[in-house]
Amino acid sequence: MHRRPASFLYLFAAVLWLGAPATTLADSPRGQRPNIIFILTDDQGYGDLSAHGHPILQTPNLDRLHDEGVRFSDFHVSPTCSPTRSALLTGRHEFLNGVTHTILERERLTPKAITLPEALRRGGYHTGIFGKWHLGDERQYQPDRRGFDEVFIHGAGGIGQTYPCSCGDAPGNSYFDPVILHNGRFVRTQGYCTDVFFDQAIRWIGSVKGRKPFFAYIACNAPHAPLQVRPEDEARYTGKASPAVAKFLGMVANIDDNVGRLLRQLGDWGIEEDTLVIFMNDNGTDGGAPIYNAGMRGKKGTAYLGGTRAASLWRWSGTLKPAECSALAAHIDFLPTLIEIAGLRTSPALRRQIEGQSLVPLLENPTAPWPERTLFTHLGRWPKGASPETCKYRAAAVRTTRWHLVSANGGTSPRWELFDVESDPGERTDVASIHPEVRTHLSDQFENWWRSIQPALVNENAVGPRVNPFKERYWRQFGGGPSDEDLRQMDPAKNPATVGNQVPLRKR
Repeated sequence: MHRRPASFLYLFAAVLWLGAPATTLADSPRGQRPNIIFILTDDQGYGDLSAHGHPILQTPNLDRLHDEGVRFSDFHVSPTCSPTRSALLTGRHEFLNGVTHTILERERLTPKAITLPEALRRGGYHTGIFGKWHLGDERQYQPDRRGFDEVFIHGAGGIGQTYPCSCGDAPGNSYFDPVILHNGRFVRTQGYCTDVFFDQAIRWIGSVKGRKPFFAYIACNAPHAPLQVRPEDEARYTGKASPAVAKFLGMVANIDDNVGRLLRQLGDWGIEEDTLVIFMNDNGTDGGAPIYNAGMRGKKGTAYLGGTRAASLWRWSGTLKPAECSALAAHIDFLPTLIEIAGLRTSPALRRQIEGQSLVPLLENPTAPWPERTLFTHLGRWPKGASPETCKYRAAAVRTTRWHLVSANGGTSPRWELFDVESDPGERTDVASIHPEVRTHLSDQFENWWRSIQPALVNENAVGPRVNPFKERYWRQFGGGPSDEDLRQMDPAKNPATVGNQVPLRKR
């Protein structure tokens, strides 16, 4: 091989260094294999942080993540929780995972999907989940079968929830002293649920740190309704907001306290610079909408920006420089980003699965070029047994960097509105009549996408067990059996949840 003179190599290296982005090569997150802590909250919205302009709520520890890391200001998730969780853990749209609802067996993540914890565990990571899973309560769908070594979870979509067939928590559960499934056995905990989840996550991290990198997924079920809150947290906002909003804000404040506790512990252990901490919320706000929604239209369950825009805060001391990134990003980007940061090789099957794009170039340089893209939103939740076509155009949307095409109230026919979200982020003015060519182009893309996802809707006709699996496991461990009320709640013929959307959205 022809060898170039050493002087040329030095010159070439200098040119590369001078032309490098703001971060140096040593600061690049690529392949560094950090510890990863992912905190995901339930029904907290983008506006439910003081760093995002909330007029009452104080979240100093979440603000610290915001100020000390890379924060994505145009990051989007799904309008409800199970769909978002499935997309985060697989790198592809929730419908391609068979997840079209939060109950009725349609919350189950297809076993054919490769999950992020599976990939990380194969790559040498410890993996643990603490809190909410909500991707299937039957044994074959549980997180210990999907790549998690440590499992500390409640059932269903929330503590104490029960719906017909497969989706239900342990009987009689409460946000206070909840019964939690820990590595296959139920344990009776003491304390408020968010405190309990962070307590266990910190204990587990303390037991595994230093041996090999870890992935800790802390999935709070707060501040989801019912608004069960510690009195001292509610008192922080009593008199400053309505009673319901004061409870909601108190639940968020408690999450913030726990984030602060976790960050202090990382500092005490001396692993801050070895640990990437990520914070997100799973859909638009629910309980916070009456007081502040960051100027956005819509909330949880809608396809407007207020239903899908999420906080996305990435803090890694010594590696990521604090900055805001305005590029259009989404939940489907989460898995490929962490795969690259962890330096993992992707199998052909995983490469075929991933729809998203790694955010690593933006974490390195938040103003780096980012390709134009098209994202699709759909609420799902058509009635049990109905054709998806009956709700094809209900709470559906197509998003590009500039445009947002939304059909909020359609069914079998669209009612498209078009918004220029660069100049109208509050989505107040429908400009479809001014830009008919954009409307046509985006609606054609939606039609193509809708046809493409139909074969993946594998849970539509699924028949669940007669008894909730979590409850059945509980009774086997502690004795007893279903009460008449339990049987009523688990009977599809007697529970209105089976018809799809007659149960209030906030209770799911």
